[in-house]
Amino acid sequence: MGFLRLVVRIMGRISTFRSYQFVLLLAAALAVAAFYYFGSERQNFSSTTKRIKQTQSTHNTNRNDADLTVDTRLSPKDVSEEQGEEQQDVGGVSEEFRPGKGEIGGSGDQHYHALMMFTKVDKSRSLQDKFRVAMLSMVKHGDFMEGEVLVLHFVSDPASKELGEKMLQEFLLDATFKYEVLFHDVVDLTHKLFPIVEAMQKYFSAGSGAYYSDAIFFLSVAMHQIMPESLTRIVQLDLDLKYRTNIRDLFKEFDRFPPGAVIGITREMQPVYRHTFWQYRKENPRTRVGDPPPEGLPGFNSGVMLLDLGAMRESALYNQLLKPSNVAKLADQYRFRGHLGDQDFFTMIGMEHPELFYPLACGWNRQLCTWWRDHGYGDVFQMYYRCEGLVYIYHGNCNSPIPDY
Repeated sequence: MGFLRLVVRIMGRISTFRSYQFVLLLAAALAVAAFYYFGSERQNFSSTTKRIKQTQSTHNTNRNDADLTVDTRLSPKDVSEEQGEEQQDVGGVSEEFRPGKGEIGGSGDQHYHALMMFTKVDKSRSLQDKFRVAMLSMVKHGDFMEGEVLVLHFVSDPASKELGEKMLQEFLLDATFKYEVLFHDVVDLTHKLFPIVEAMQKYFSAGSGAYYSDAIFFLSVAMHQIMPESLTRIVQLDLDLKYRTNIRDLFKEFDRFPPGAVIGITREMQPVYRHTFWQYRKENPRTRVGDPPPEGLPGFNSGVMLLDLGAMRESALYNQLLKPSNVAKLADQYRFRGHLGDQDFFTMIGMEHPELFYPLACGWNRQLCTWWRDHGYGDVFQMYYRCEGLVYIYHGNCNSPIPDY
């Protein structure tokens, strides 16, 4: 308003000046206008763009799917032409890793979601080496069609996230398919998981009692409750894997789920649960619990899992089994105490309700660990360990070496 009054006063005196004075006054008015418009906030193109991004970021954190705590999304198809200061607006991510477009499950592309735990990787050279093998083999064999996007989710702590971003620039360099990368904060997810899985932790955690930090090892159990409803299918993968086929083919297994199944998972390939269910087996000598395939129930291995989040949300049976009273009832019934988190829970409820699970072929999670062969079960070990047919994914569990071929 002060500027307008100034202009009016100047223009009111125009009639009393000669023409050259009019020109001088008009120039002065334009200079004042330029000062007010361009100089008051000292803005430039770069800072204005940054402010717009900050506004969009604030808007996104108020969405229902803000619980995902998305930090970074990467796409080779979304390289920006902006230079200088604008390269720093994405949190130090290099130009080739500019944030991709669209929200999770959004845009016109078909999204294939895969999630990996990526915590404490900055402190472990072994985990870094395993991650390298996993990602390079995934990229080597990965092949997606036009209009398809592989979305890689990593549950991580800040230090591991920073390292992961740098490593992925190298590992994804030769990818021939479109991809996006999302990092989720492990503390935020643990905070959401703990109330849901607290009751089961004392039965399936390494320590006695329910530890807050252990909750993240039950992410797959309750992922359908903490992820946005727009995310309906996701594959959860261990880091110690080596892919020998196109990961896109793994997602085709979702279409093979029978009615009622909510999770696709392979059997455990060691006599782990023959050992864990020893008391129940002693009291029930004719049980199939813990026996080897094909007739027995050897339990599951969670290194590769297909989670039909939509079916998990809709399954009244599955959600009933998450209730503390039912967890305690089954654990007491089977005299069960484990230490492998989600794998133990799925194994236990699978003994009672196998219809909830689609058995993946062993080749999708060809476990290589042989620990139990040398710890009391050498006579029956091979009955659990053998896997006929093609191997699609090697799993180097318990730090087992993975074949080079």
